[in-house]
Amino acid sequence: MATALPLEISDVLHIQLKTFVDERGSFMEMYRKPLYEELGISCSFVQDNYSFSKKGTIRGMHFQSDPGQAKLISVISGTIYDVYVDIRPASSTFGRWGAKELDSSQPEQLFIPEGFAHGFAVLSDTAHVLYKVSTIFNPEMEKTFRFDDPTVGIEWPVDTPILSKRDQNAPSFQEVIG
Repeated sequence: MATALPLEISDVLHIQLKTFVDERGSFMEMYRKPLYEELGISCSFVQDNYSFSKKGTIRGMHFQSDPGQAKLISVISGTIYDVYVDIRPASSTFGRWGAKELDSSQPEQLFIPEGFAHGFAVLSDTAHVLYKVSTIFNPEMEKTFRFDDPTVGIEWPVDTPILSKRDQNAPSFQEVIG
């Protein structure tokens, strides 16, 4: 079983998973569609993505435009600072960000619905992150804006981030979102 706790921006959920522990080790269900539907997550996930990153890496802020892409994030090993930004123009929290530290030692996930940009910083020596997405990756619909855009004001816990070339050269929030 799992429980879902709302976070500071509506529709983003912190999911706490049930872990079964015995002398062999542990077991937990990472995803069971009927249970997630009971938690209010009705999208269908169609692709799983995996990333491995070193300490200090920031990946973000990324999103898929039309039709959008919901994400269910799990940390398999390590600790990340997971960040989401509301990019829904009609939302009362448009342009606001939130964050949740996710640690593999805790049985937890983060659900980010369509209409949000997403990124994370690696806090541990390395991190293995697995996330389900609700639409197939389409490079023509992939968008990004600067992780350190002052308009958004994300407070990252990394002083000297390791970034991809794409993230280093990302446009501003205003240029991408308008």
